[in-house]
Amino acid sequence: MKFRWIVLMFSLSCSLPAQLPNGLYPWWSNKIVVRQLNLSNAQIQQIRGVVSHYRPELLEDRAKVLRAEQNLEDQFNRDPVDQTKTTDAIEQFITARTGLTRSLSELSLKLRVLLTAVQWQELQRLRPNHNADELK
Repeated sequence: MKFRWIVLMFSLSCSLPAQLPNGLYPWWSNKIVVRQLNLSNAQIQQIRGVVSHYRPELLEDRAKVLRAEQNLEDQFNRDPVDQTKTTDAIEQFITARTGLTRSLSELSLKLRVLLTAVQWQELQRLRPNHNADELK
């Protein structure tokens, strides 16, 4: 039980860097947000292209994270724990999370450059939990 708790806490603490960058949520599929941003047809097409381009990469990165998480949990559950294999599993997990964070950040950048400054500011205002962030 103690090992499961340690693995859970480790997984949660490591998952924080791989959260979506501030301002990135799947707003492009929210018709209300798209309408409020007053996107041009060209912007909509470009956004769809960028999202379509990154989708396979993000799916693969997420799958790598899930496999690495499972491997790490399996290593922690071994008795006795092989420190070398567990350290390798930790490194694989960190690498997978880093890859996912990089892909999400690159997607965010590609989408950001397609928006005007006014649209970006409006998108930030419309972001879920935006008011909660202001309270921090």
